[in-house]
Amino acid sequence: MPEDLATAMRQLHDEHAASLWAFCLHLTGNDRSHAEDVTQETLLRAWRNARVLEESRGSVRSWLFTVARNIVIDEWRTKRSRKEIPTDDLAELSGAEDRTDQLLLSWVVAEALTQLSREHRAVLLECYYRGQSVAEAARRLGIPEGTVKSRTHYALRALRLSLEELGVSQ
Repeated sequence: MPEDLATAMRQLHDEHAASLWAFCLHLTGNDRSHAEDVTQETLLRAWRNARVLEESRGSVRSWLFTVARNIVIDEWRTKRSRKEIPTDDLAELSGAEDRTDQLLLSWVVAEALTQLSREHRAVLLECYYRGQSVAEAARRLGIPEGTVKSRTHYALRALRLSLEELGVSQ
């Protein structure tokens, strides 16, 4: 690189880099690292196209700002085209099961459980969610086995009614 081109580029940098960086910061929505990248790319293009700068009819600053703006626009267009996926090209998801219904049902059941008494919830928690036997549930809850059985029966009836009130049918 000839010495006069290096001097010209240093002078260009000294005169315009700060305002160019501020402009790029504005263009990138205050993303500092992206603004630095755009500023660097703009100055690199100025170095590669030094003759254009010499032959420029307008100011060098306006050329630099235009190049920076075009870089940001080109990046935005490229990102947009990458995000747009034609539906014809979408592959079927193999092995991926839609569990939305299960999730919604679990929320409804959780809501229905809040409508039960504390004793009924405790019995259902032990017997159905923790998988305890009647004897283990009775021991953990400190109540007789017969009470666990009857509370389970009435808790399930109350749960069924609560689910019906929430719009869940059999």
